[in-house]
Amino acid sequence: MTYVEYKMLNPMQKFAYNFKKFFKNAPGAIGRFFKAVGLAIVHFFVGIGKGFKDFGVTFVKGDWATKLSYVIFGVGDIHKGKYYKGILYFLVEVLYVLFMVFFGGEYIYKLPTLGTATKVVEYDEFGFEKVLDHGDNSMIILLYATLTIVVTIVVFAVYISNIKDAYRHQIMRQNGEKPTSLKVDAKEFLDGKYHITLLSFPILMIGIFNILPLIFMILIAFTNYNGKEHLVMFDWVGMQNFGNLLNVVDSARKANTFFGIAGWTLIWAIAATFSNYILGIIVALMINKKGIKLKSLFRTMFVITIAVPQFVSLLLMSQMLTQDGAFNILLSHFNGGVNPRIDFLAGTPLMARMTVIIVNCWVGVPYTILSMSGILMNIPEDLYESARIDGASPFKTFTKITLPYMIFVTTPQLITQFVGNINNFNVIFLLTGGKPSNPDYHSAGYTDILVTWLYNLSMGEQKDYGLASAIGILVFIICATLSLIVYNNSKSMKDEEAFS
Repeated sequence: MTYVEYKMLNPMQKFAYNFKKFFKNAPGAIGRFFKAVGLAIVHFFVGIGKGFKDFGVTFVKGDWATKLSYVIFGVGDIHKGKYYKGILYFLVEVLYVLFMVFFGGEYIYKLPTLGTATKVVEYDEFGFEKVLDHGDNSMIILLYATLTIVVTIVVFAVYISNIKDAYRHQIMRQNGEKPTSLKVDAKEFLDGKYHITLLSFPILMIGIFNILPLIFMILIAFTNYNGKEHLVMFDWVGMQNFGNLLNVVDSARKANTFFGIAGWTLIWAIAATFSNYILGIIVALMINKKGIKLKSLFRTMFVITIAVPQFVSLLLMSQMLTQDGAFNILLSHFNGGVNPRIDFLAGTPLMARMTVIIVNCWVGVPYTILSMSGILMNIPEDLYESARIDGASPFKTFTKITLPYMIFVTTPQLITQFVGNINNFNVIFLLTGGKPSNPDYHSAGYTDILVTWLYNLSMGEQKDYGLASAIGILVFIICATLSLIVYNNSKSMKDEEAFS
């Protein structure tokens, strides 16, 4: 279709054409995404290969001190006069060796089996239990082994830095240069490298409180760890947990639960995102329309709505929607004083799901209204003046100027809201708790989404932590894939200067 033919279509035809074009281009976009992922993996291994090559070249060209730095950290720097740095490198090696001998080595040794020694007890003549050997604890082994692996990776980075630094100072000496002093280096960390000084501590905290637990929970997904028979001692099970979620033949109940909840999760995320977005745009347009009075009052009211904590609003709504709640009492006035006792949250699956989406609009639309109000006030007025001069109707002005501009600006926000709704634990858990229950599901109800199902498996009677971790990994893959595909194919990313 040519550009002229496209411009001659009516709005519904354009929508149908763009809708068809989106799904027609979706396979190509997905293909390009996975191609990019494949290329990134190839570049990663190519980089590793280049690193090994540089490692060998440096050894061949290095002098005796540089070569010795491959075994003993810091020798090259000490030999070249960089004493303080060489001593620090050497201390890192010594501390790492002590760490491995007295702590980490034991857990790395037990990591392949996650422990085999069981608890040994004996009973005295009075029948009291005496523990002779507490045995192995797989949780402790996995946790400390993960910590040891992370420490080893950090030390390996220090090891590479030690070699590069030794060779760099060797080249400096050959060129007649002297290494910088401690005073000069310290001054540099307060000037040219000040960003490293500022960000080192936050990055360390991120590693301890985010990356380390994340690695640990990913490893849990490959074990049979649960709160019943495998609480203290558990084993590696490979991809069994993922197979239980995806194999509809051998584990039909769990797989059907996963696919059923995943489908509802996507429907919920799409409905919650676009209902908030569309309603927020409509209300923002009404508030910002010329001639509307008390604009500041209306905006303040929506700010007050946001100021009330979300969980308070959700708990209040859950009470109002019960069979004896405010809504049923209100309906009784139109039903001859008889309470209809409609169960909005735990009645039929359709009603419960519709109720959740509607209530989500109550807590979500005000955020959209405020962000859209700011965007509307920043659309250049001359665009509207030109449209009015050309005889464009208000609807045409909205579809050709306002809506494209808002979508262009808010595409990253839409992606964020969509991913946030996939993981929107509060609305589902505080309103319905996953109800109504589904007897065909494994520890889940009709309104449960993946993140609340994960919570049920972790904190409920099942306590199937391995399966819950596998769900968490799959949720991450879904969110990351959808976010990257949509954003990389959006106008916001491809044409940043479109509305400048």
